[in-house]
Amino acid sequence: MILRNGKFSESSEMSTSGSDAARQLHVFPVLGIGEVEAGDDVAGLIHAALDRPVMRGDIFVITSKIVSKAEGRVFAGADREQAIDAEAMRTIASRQNPGGSVTRIVQNRFGLVSAAAGVDTSNSPGGRLLLLPEDPDRSARDIAATLRTIYRVDVGVVISDTLGRPWREGQTDCAIGAGGVRVLEDLRGDLDTEGTEMAVTVPCVGDEIAAAGDLVKRKTTRVPIAVLRGRGDLVGPLDLPGASSIVRPPDRDMFSLGAREAYEEGFAAGLAAADPAADPPPSDPRRSS
Repeated sequence: MILRNGKFSESSEMSTSGSDAARQLHVFPVLGIGEVEAGDDVAGLIHAALDRPVMRGDIFVITSKIVSKAEGRVFAGADREQAIDAEAMRTIASRQNPGGSVTRIVQNRFGLVSAAAGVDTSNSPGGRLLLLPEDPDRSARDIAATLRTIYRVDVGVVISDTLGRPWREGQTDCAIGAGGVRVLEDLRGDLDTEGTEMAVTVPCVGDEIAAAGDLVKRKTTRVPIAVLRGRGDLVGPLDLPGASSIVRPPDRDMFSLGAREAYEEGFAAGLAAADPAADPPPSDPRRSS
């Protein structure tokens, strides 16, 4: 699949001449990756399955689930809520669904905000509770380092997971780990096409890469890895800031609580200010950091 000037085509060849080459993306799946087990070498699985040459600047987009499986990140129990509690540092929002189940948006230990702390049973044999990788950036760097050794060219790795977004329906894949890839492209100070200096433009190219990879991996095809070709300018040293650098610092986070939770917290603070002697209302222990 090629993205050329904003349009996808089925051609498998890429032109490398002129300025048009800089506007092309080639995204293809890595087929033949079977069920991943604890202890498997993800880079080795890629090398065994990939049936085409690897080029300098290629970026491997790897679904977090197979990294979790390879690292043995399986919750020792069957209680999903206990697994979420074990992974969550604080609860952002919680809502009961019509069927009685509860959706919890939480922040985990490396700052990622997601539903259920990323605890998942989809594409997991036996319905095992899979947790996110312990340190996705470290995992991505390790895989990238091994791939560079195997192929003797500089490549990057993005580990992706599916997240929702405020204000928007549906989900998209985002970068939760990165190795040897620039995940933020700082264009502040550059001029746009009209000559106006850009003051706040910092595209999150890590998330864009993750989403592009998911267009060919999809969710129901058992294809957990894609390769993105055409943005070699984003590939660099392995010690580049990882996906954790995408997490917005608390002092600039405008969505640190859900709307209902923020109202309740503000209401309680107002009552306390009006009557300092009153006992504070009980707090949800899962909301504490």
